[in-house]
Amino acid sequence: MGIIIISVLFTVIGMILSGTLRSKFNKYSQVPLTNGMNGAEVAATMLRHYGIHDVEVISVEGQLTDHYNPANKTVNLSHDVYHGRNVAAAAVAAHECGHAVQHATSYSMLQMRSALVPIVSIAAPLQQYLLMFGLAGMSFFNSPIIMLVVLVAFGITCLFSLVTLPVEFDASRRALAWLDNSGVARGEQYAGAKDALFWAAMTYVSAALAALLQFLYLLLRFMGSRE
Repeated sequence: MGIIIISVLFTVIGMILSGTLRSKFNKYSQVPLTNGMNGAEVAATMLRHYGIHDVEVISVEGQLTDHYNPANKTVNLSHDVYHGRNVAAAAVAAHECGHAVQHATSYSMLQMRSALVPIVSIAAPLQQYLLMFGLAGMSFFNSPIIMLVVLVAFGITCLFSLVTLPVEFDASRRALAWLDNSGVARGEQYAGAKDALFWAAMTYVSAALAALLQFLYLLLRFMGSRE
């Protein structure tokens, strides 16, 4: 039951943080940029500043679905960010370009996270099914062999979550530095961008902490089963 309690607790925390993030995004979406640039223009300008000419900035469906895809070198911005001429759009666009800069400069933690993606794509569904069985009240966690499988699956996703933290924090650091130095966002606009990216980072912190606690709980269970 311990791992189920941890999962439920951090699911609630994650929902609260996601709600706060959306609230911050909506708040700073009402604060226009002085220069009138939209998110796509901010992204293109930042990429040019770093001499990156092989990355395409495109619009994708959804809200807060923004991401950088290192496989096809695209900065994917949601409709509101791509077209938005506000602080929130600038912050998100610059953050995703921060990942493009990481890729271009061979940032080691991004390379590690990218290498883990294929493994996580297998481990994450396995982890979810194991949790479903646990919620159904099955007691197979008492088997050392199954416990080892569970431990490995949770260990992989935990490692991925922990590696994600420096990648996201570094992308935000690069974004904020560029927004300030370029003059795209300064003063209250810069403060708003920093606040928005802080709450975005907190969602990753929550996910990483949940993954770490789940893994440690299972590790203790596994070590106890071998005594």
